[in-house]
Amino acid sequence: MQYVPLAAGILGMVSFTRPQDSLMSMLSFLQDGGERMTHELPSEPVVQAEYDFVIVGAGSAGSVLANRLSEVPDWSVLLIEAGPGENLLMDIPMAAHYLQNFNINWDYRTKPSDRYCLAFKNNQCRFPRGKVMGGSSVLNYMIYTRGNRRDFDHWADLGNPGWSYEDVLPYFKKLEHSVVPDADPAYAGKDGPLTISYPRYRSDTAKAFVQGAIEDGAPYVDYNGPTQIGVSYIQSTTKDGSRHSTNVAYLYDMRSRSNLHVKKGSQVTRILFDRKTNRATGVRFYCAGRYYTVRARREVIVSAGAIGSPHLLMLSGIGPAKHLLANGIKPIADLPVGFNFQDHTAAGGITFLVNGTKTLSHANVFRLENFMKYQFEKQGPFTSTGGCEAIAFYDSEHPDDPDGWPDYELLHIGGTVGGDPTYEVNFNYKHKTFKTLFGDIQRNNYNGFTVFPLIMRPRSKGRIYLNGSNPFRHPIIEPNYFDDPYDLDISVRAIRKAIALSRTAALQRYNARLLEIPMPGCEQYRFNSDDYWKCFSRHATFTIYHHVGTCKMGPRKDPTAVVDARLRVHGIKGLRVIDASIMPDVTAGHTNAPTIMIGEKGADMIKEDWNELT
Repeated sequence: MQYVPLAAGILGMVSFTRPQDSLMSMLSFLQDGGERMTHELPSEPVVQAEYDFVIVGAGSAGSVLANRLSEVPDWSVLLIEAGPGENLLMDIPMAAHYLQNFNINWDYRTKPSDRYCLAFKNNQCRFPRGKVMGGSSVLNYMIYTRGNRRDFDHWADLGNPGWSYEDVLPYFKKLEHSVVPDADPAYAGKDGPLTISYPRYRSDTAKAFVQGAIEDGAPYVDYNGPTQIGVSYIQSTTKDGSRHSTNVAYLYDMRSRSNLHVKKGSQVTRILFDRKTNRATGVRFYCAGRYYTVRARREVIVSAGAIGSPHLLMLSGIGPAKHLLANGIKPIADLPVGFNFQDHTAAGGITFLVNGTKTLSHANVFRLENFMKYQFEKQGPFTSTGGCEAIAFYDSEHPDDPDGWPDYELLHIGGTVGGDPTYEVNFNYKHKTFKTLFGDIQRNNYNGFTVFPLIMRPRSKGRIYLNGSNPFRHPIIEPNYFDDPYDLDISVRAIRKAIALSRTAALQRYNARLLEIPMPGCEQYRFNSDDYWKCFSRHATFTIYHHVGTCKMGPRKDPTAVVDARLRVHGIKGLRVIDASIMPDVTAGHTNAPTIMIGEKGADMIKEDWNELT
């Protein structure tokens, strides 16, 4: 019912403008006015001087922590978020790739490189990160994958008791309200706050992709069940056809909790310490032209993500001592903050043209009738999660093992990169390169689909550096993609499998064929050779936004560890990091689900340590 007055206002505009303009007016109206129509927690105009817990970042983990810690009525909790509130535009699944160009994105760039991101302006990858209530669970493509059980068993084997798959499975189930009809009931959670569902729209090419993978020998699998190897339609964080972020799932309708305060539009610039006791005592933050301080009686919890958390720690004196001193910061604890950066990349996008069906191009989707179908019925292509429709996981080292540990993933997108002009901006493409690759698709509105070949267990690791002591200056991000040539080998294997699937009978019903336009800069290699695809991977290096590892969890004796197995910063009292940055290694799947799990488990650890777990 919340959409009825909105839709009535929109319909009033239609008669005065072309349908295309009406749609853009609707989206603008949603952007400007949507927050007033939600149930979001308001921002406190004035915060108290002191709280029991101060949480930095209202993202995928921070929102969970704010909910769970405020369950203890005697605890006061302040949640500080740099960005604004979530609104209705952000909840439209198909709008995912448009959100990167709003003010809810930190919009980082990588350090220019001569080894990756070569097709992009200034040889820089664009790194979107959520700057909004709900963080990147509002900016992402809503794909929900836990990862493989070996990921978590490996974490435990590295000296992190309590983090094996057996240990973390209850927390996955705790967060989930799965309505996936064929989910394995022994593994799927049913009573949690976050809805997991199949998106309501499936294109013909998505169905053919799944059928083609099965034809090629892959089983249909619940990849959040006991095994991953196989193909599936994506499971997503969507509810009733709309995005279901951690903000909506964990913080909506919480106004009755007087012990939970939220401060939006406020950037934490430094963690405060008692240097005599090495205890975190609070934070300093900036809001609307002024600086404020707030004290934490018990703990400061940093949940600013795999870029924001190491940046804040280093600005506060927690990090590599020589690096801190070089940036004018006095060290408090000499720890390897910012190292161990890991991410999933995809050679971006392996494009296939088709005939006989309409795909998810901008021209086909962004039509008034499709939007109205979404508004009134929550059906149609606007319920597609940014065009992401199906996933196939493979273990190329053990291709005959149905219980393998995936080393690559094929992600089916129901349209082409060239079919939507937004992608040129989103991926920071050089204009001439983008036009060379996709100009024909744009001019002729060719139908097609894309496969992103994701490297699941990359060996290459990067680093986050300070860029001076100014907290408003973005850090230097050096991902070191393909530093280990093994990752390029996996990329080529994944691309070869994507091409093989395009030749199956299921996809040949639509005459699927590889777009054979050479990547500028790779002309010296024979098209479709291994060397060509390695060159292509170095040029079209798409981040899949799965940044992790920069505040690595591990025992004190581990020289690469920043936090212990209870997520406490080594050598510092009253300070934890609880987000994707603590992952020792990236999971073989999309990282939003394990990040939310970390929030759930971290909250219980805090309750245990303060004798409040019931």
